[in-house]
Amino acid sequence: MNICPCCGAKTDADLLMSACEACGAHAVGPPLARPEKELPSYLSALAVGASSALLGVVFLVNTLLALFEQKPVAFDFWNIVAAGETAAWRLKWLALPLSFAVIWASARVSAGIVREPSRFTGFRLADAGFKLSVVLAVGLTVLIGLTIPERLRQRERGIEAAKNVEGYEAIKVLYEYRARFNSFPATAEDLQKLPDPDGSVARLMASMRSEAYEPQSAIAALPPATAKTSAPRAAANMPIRPIALRTSIGGDVAGEALSFTNYKLRLPGKDNTLGTADDLMIRDGMIIPAPPLPQTSSRTGATVGHGTPKKP
Repeated sequence: MNICPCCGAKTDADLLMSACEACGAHAVGPPLARPEKELPSYLSALAVGASSALLGVVFLVNTLLALFEQKPVAFDFWNIVAAGETAAWRLKWLALPLSFAVIWASARVSAGIVREPSRFTGFRLADAGFKLSVVLAVGLTVLIGLTIPERLRQRERGIEAAKNVEGYEAIKVLYEYRARFNSFPATAEDLQKLPDPDGSVARLMASMRSEAYEPQSAIAALPPATAKTSAPRAAANMPIRPIALRTSIGGDVAGEALSFTNYKLRLPGKDNTLGTADDLMIRDGMIIPAPPLPQTSSRTGATVGHGTPKKP
């Protein structure tokens, strides 16, 4: 196969005897003889060396950007390592695959230079590109590996936060009620007094079970006055007893007349069943591990103090 020197078309015809079928050019003489001395090619070594240098510059620039994003900016060892981890994570889908590609190309170019030194040159440049690419690949892999445990922890925190979304919404609604009425609600029905522009109140009322909500209030009890105890001193020594009220059971304390200062609320999880492992337990605005529910409950009324039945 011959190539037309005029248009570059490929043809099987002898261009010395006939014209080019593509452009019609005719040969005017025999082809030029090859030069006595040909210079070796430097292009391949330059390409791999420049590619590895460019990757190094990209990683360095991203590391500096990540370092200056930190507040305050500090050029100590661990801050630089943290900035390198951030840059490596950002470049994991670009710089890391390209560094392996440059390693492969640099190895082939170096082998070609060694095999045919008369045709190719620039072994030092190709070897430098190979070594720099190896350093970049290893460094990026190590820095990415260092970030994986923290990324996994962040993912677990994100999953936990997504799981607790309903709990955070319930806390918001309950504290909105307290800010408006200076008390936590006595029952779920009391939440109807709140405006519900986003539907959060309706969602809480739908999942709020009466047996799983326990509002509490601090009740002051004066000890009986004696001859040795004056009234001011008795008031100073007045004990404060937390009273937990089961709002589903009638009593002589009305929800409107009593200000509830604390509460416990247990919400069902995704299975919509109370008493399972995915329940959400909220106590005074904090989400805590949900304890297992007792099989049977012997509570028939309000309790005083630490679970002591309240005397009628």
